[in-house]
Amino acid sequence: MLPGISGAQQQTILVFGDSLSAAYGIPRESGWVNLLQQELERSHPQYQVVNASISGETVSGGRQRITQALRQHSPSIVLLELGANDGLRGKPIADIDKNLSALIQQSGKSNRKVLLVGMQLPPNYGKNYTDQFKAIYPRLAQHHNVALVPFMLEYVLPEQFQADNLHPTASAQAQILQTILAKLKPLLKSNNF
Repeated sequence: MLPGISGAQQQTILVFGDSLSAAYGIPRESGWVNLLQQELERSHPQYQVVNASISGETVSGGRQRITQALRQHSPSIVLLELGANDGLRGKPIADIDKNLSALIQQSGKSNRKVLLVGMQLPPNYGKNYTDQFKAIYPRLAQHHNVALVPFMLEYVLPEQFQADNLHPTASAQAQILQTILAKLKPLLKSNNF
């Protein structure tokens, strides 16, 4: 708890994602979620960030964990960043859509705000599948009336990826944070950025 902030004022942002939010392959303190916490300490000290992201997480795995995470952390904002692992494994689009929709629904209960973080797949999965996958996020954001980051890695340069060409390096994390913040700011109570 930060000095000068009472327990009643302190609010939690729950980041519920996969390796892209769990700082895979880089020091955890370099990850965008940690950078978000530092930014909010300066600009919105009433918010604390809890990172419940797990490398390799899928939307079905997230559905199994979300109830406990919501109960444990009582967030006022849930940042959902899941689906990439399902897409990389070629899971049926309908299953990804259904599970992600259920996650959004559950996260949005009790007047919680939800920020859905969109992903895209590498082109080697075929145009039809990658187009369908990309379309899941804006469709669900509109259907559930939640905020959307269209593509988390939109401004990450090719040289800012690790050797696997999937996970960004530490140098890309500040840019990812800016992409997330652009859509997160309107959800925060006071706008003193």
